[in-house]
Amino acid sequence: MRILLTHSNHLYLDPKQVRKMQPYPPLQTLIAAAVLRNIGFEVAFFDSTFDADFARSLKTHQPDLVVVCEDNFNFLTKMCLLRNRDFACSMARASSVPTVVTGSDSSDHVEEYRAAGFDYVILGEVEQTLAELALAIAHGASPKHIPGLDRTQPRKPMTNLDELPAPAWDLVNIDRYRSAWQQAHGYFALNMVTSRGCPYRCNWCAKPIYGSTYHFRSPELAAEEMYFLKTAYHPDRLWFADDVFALSAVWARQFAREVEKRGAQIPFKMQSRCDLMTRDTVSALRRAGCVEVWMGAESGSQRILDAMDKGTRVEHIYHARENLRRHGIRAGFFLQFGYLGETSEDIEMTVRMVRETRPDDIGVSVSYPLPRTKFYNLVGNQLGAKSNWSDSGELAMMFRGQFPTEYYRSLADSLHSEVKSWTSS
Repeated sequence: MRILLTHSNHLYLDPKQVRKMQPYPPLQTLIAAAVLRNIGFEVAFFDSTFDADFARSLKTHQPDLVVVCEDNFNFLTKMCLLRNRDFACSMARASSVPTVVTGSDSSDHVEEYRAAGFDYVILGEVEQTLAELALAIAHGASPKHIPGLDRTQPRKPMTNLDELPAPAWDLVNIDRYRSAWQQAHGYFALNMVTSRGCPYRCNWCAKPIYGSTYHFRSPELAAEEMYFLKTAYHPDRLWFADDVFALSAVWARQFAREVEKRGAQIPFKMQSRCDLMTRDTVSALRRAGCVEVWMGAESGSQRILDAMDKGTRVEHIYHARENLRRHGIRAGFFLQFGYLGETSEDIEMTVRMVRETRPDDIGVSVSYPLPRTKFYNLVGNQLGAKSNWSDSGELAMMFRGQFPTEYYRSLADSLHSEVKSWTSS
């Protein structure tokens, strides 16, 4: 049975991402492809990052099964954007063979995806469920016994990630990614992942795939994959797409040792929490090649951090910034405005925090209610017909916040300009 895998993150559907031009191959799709190969299936791949002509791919590959496998390591997938949903559903409608979808948005909108023509919706982690489903379809067996489908019992996330195969990198046209990066930035970046999930409980964070579980690969295998990417594709930089990279200080030290042992260092960026960026951890990350850390600072108001159940303190932001500066590592802050109950005084505290810590870059968003979160339960009754952003740059307030959407967009532009002024001087 020939299986065609794809995803719906088409770069040119999102004006903000076109401006940024930082495309990464879809790791989740490539891992799923490798799993299917390992159990004997013939696999083809349509990379919709740059190409929207799915009908041509169907004609070329003549698949027996189509899988729209969203990249659970890509923040754009987690944002559940309407344009991505429409694109995914258009691929189901174009297919005349059984179709499968998996991802955050399809987990939250099962019936909408079913109505568009998807025969199966996988909930939670994809690999084991997809493998069993493909075998059942190939042998004409009923999938009713397979956990992880929308009409069966749930499946628990994997605990031993070392059992997973390496992504099927050979399916990717690396030169297209290299060219896009080189033309836009003068260097080439690739991505990898060392863990799945996040154990913290920020009450606005949707976790339809892994819940609040957290599992990580061994530092040895992570360093080995880093060495493979370095020698096979020669990226200038690397992006660790983990929700929380190097959550454990012990793991960070072991990883640094394994990377140094292999000479696998590639300048990399990652994301973590401010309270995890201790001197010891930051030192280990620097030895492994870290040059940039993005942290969910969110707010300079302790009252808002507490309301978010963030579990951090404002002083953690200052300490993390200083620890990173001491080791020559760039600091990026994710900021979130518009949370329920936020006042102009809270906003002023956040702006003051940014000015005092002087991060190297910022990402600005407004609070975005997603299903199955405490925050959604607090404001869900205020949502109208629109409950998702169309693209990643929309920054639309979809509940009754303190200020209108235009205020937050102007605030974001102003803060971006201010940070850019001091980092470019």
